[in-house]
Amino acid sequence: MQKLKLRKRPTFVSYLILTFFLISVITSCSTDDGIPDEESVENTSKDVPCANAADLVFNEKDGLLVVEFENAEFPDNWKLKNGGNGFSGKGFMVWQGEQYFSQPGNGAATFKIRIKNSGQYRFLWNSAVKSGNNGTEHNDTWLRFANAKNFYAQKGDSRVFPKGSGKTPNPEGASKDGWFKIYRGGNDLGFKWQALTYDNNGHEVFVVFDKPGIYEMEVSARSSGHAIDKFVLFNSSHTLESATSSDELSATSCN
Repeated sequence: MQKLKLRKRPTFVSYLILTFFLISVITSCSTDDGIPDEESVENTSKDVPCANAADLVFNEKDGLLVVEFENAEFPDNWKLKNGGNGFSGKGFMVWQGEQYFSQPGNGAATFKIRIKNSGQYRFLWNSAVKSGNNGTEHNDTWLRFANAKNFYAQKGDSRVFPKGSGKTPNPEGASKDGWFKIYRGGNDLGFKWQALTYDNNGHEVFVVFDKPGIYEMEVSARSSGHAIDKFVLFNSSHTLESATSSDELSATSCN
């Protein structure tokens, strides 16, 4: 008569090995949980197309924002041009409508910017005079950062704020409703990196973002023939030279 062979009961060690195996399988299957890590979030913000230019958000990185000025939604009489030299990208925008020397807000365009590293930033743009032959005419455009913590201009110990901002002192020359007139000085006409306010006493322009988030930079028409190619915002971790010579544009996302 053949004897039946009895199966051995699994030992504690067998249960332990099986448990570790099941945990490893479950863990490996759950890594793709639909939540991107920090690196993948950064990568997905590169050159994201938007249905409308008005939905574009330009993302500051490591204290620097670099934006081609033509990459926004502009009303009529802002024209894209590409004649001459000294500009980058597809070209530059020129206001060709009526001049608004005392009334900002006309021919307005808005740039949405996402600030990750809060604090003080300096503002500059690369602009030129494309009308006439006098570098002190047709050389300015209105600028405002309405939802920033602070928007001011400084030269040495002198600090001024836009008229209508509720802060004083205010600059000599045109300013209204929180807008600064931003001009380029000198008798030259070609593109150069400069952004000043305060007539005959050029003050450099600064913005303070008190916390991370999306802010709005507004521009509006002032002088016809003022051409703007590109702008930068940079904090103290960058020099003027390094910020304005950067060839890497800021990544974009959709709002």
